[in-house]
Amino acid sequence: MKTRERKSLSRLACLLGAGLAASLLSGAALADGTIKVGLLLPISGPFAAYGKQIENGVRLYMAKNGNKVAGKTVELIVKDDTGVAPELSKRLAQEMIVKDNVDVLAGFGLTPSGMAVAPLSQEAKKPMVVMNAAASVLTTKSPYLVRVSHTQNQLAAAMAMYAARNNIKKVYTLVADFSPGHDAEKQFKKTFSASGGEVIGEVRTPMSNPDFSPFLQKIKDTNPDAVYIFLPPGEQTVNFVKGFVERGLKKSGIKLIGTADLTDDDMIDALGDAVLGTITSGHYSTMHKSKENEAYTSAYAKAYPSLRPSFMSMAGYDGMSLIYQVAQKTNGDMDAEKFAQAAKGLSWMSPRGKVAIDPETRDIIQTMYIRRVEKVGGKLVNVEIDDTIRDMRDPGKQ
Repeated sequence: MKTRERKSLSRLACLLGAGLAASLLSGAALADGTIKVGLLLPISGPFAAYGKQIENGVRLYMAKNGNKVAGKTVELIVKDDTGVAPELSKRLAQEMIVKDNVDVLAGFGLTPSGMAVAPLSQEAKKPMVVMNAAASVLTTKSPYLVRVSHTQNQLAAAMAMYAARNNIKKVYTLVADFSPGHDAEKQFKKTFSASGGEVIGEVRTPMSNPDFSPFLQKIKDTNPDAVYIFLPPGEQTVNFVKGFVERGLKKSGIKLIGTADLTDDDMIDALGDAVLGTITSGHYSTMHKSKENEAYTSAYAKAYPSLRPSFMSMAGYDGMSLIYQVAQKTNGDMDAEKFAQAAKGLSWMSPRGKVAIDPETRDIIQTMYIRRVEKVGGKLVNVEIDDTIRDMRDPGKQ
């Protein structure tokens, strides 16, 4: 740990232990009847859609279930970390802990944010509920961290299993150059190779403004059966799909496969018809067939008529479900040790299907669906074509 970070954490511990007496005492008195949830999200910047969807899911759960649980009022405190800005994420989390006296830290649209805040969760003994950040290692960084979204290893392993079973023998991988991308690349290669497939090329692309042209040309020249990609949804996926078509990769018969991020429900319209037929692995689609999802998508459409729910809004929704269920089990006591213990092994029926919290890793256990992009009612959607990969734990920790 860097000296500056160590000093910052020590100062935080001192402030929480003895300092800010008047402020914290008055905050504690108020907190007797309140559960404060600090949502740290990218509200602005290139990943603003992440924050919007997660916050929408959180608020939709509260609209359905009320703002009281275990006799306490749930209060949201939302702060904008702008995306990939770990120092800002850490500073805002410190403010939430020391000034706002939050009981639970939640949100975390991207892994760098989660990695920056996890040591604070451990030092200050605050529960931390991750609603998107997907690097496998994240849950090892604080014993009080629980993840309700997914890991990239889950998505990658599921896609590799499907590809190997469906006559895809040679794959080229392209992933974003940060921790979840590394996880996706490594896990896909491991699972695909174990199933008899071969990764014949791999590339990692910059997080900011990548030029996909040289990578696409090299992939075309290599002529794999498919290209497996993981990129943050939004501008990068739109640019990649556009280049994939324009440079003739789709026409040449190279299949496009990837993670749910590639055809995110919230942004799929921006990809256009070029994405038709694309196969992805994911843990949620608006097209999931269940009474729970019918109720969820109906409520979401009513609350946010200009948007479609996505896997990120689902994680926000399930994140609040976890917090409420834990509060009920602990009678409103948000002590970090009690929170983590109450969360372990918890299971419920989510709009995405049955989910549970792994008692060993505090990651989510869930079905991984294989989806194909089709047009239904004139709209591009992710249609589930395989739901046989059930109760998947994080393969990155196995």
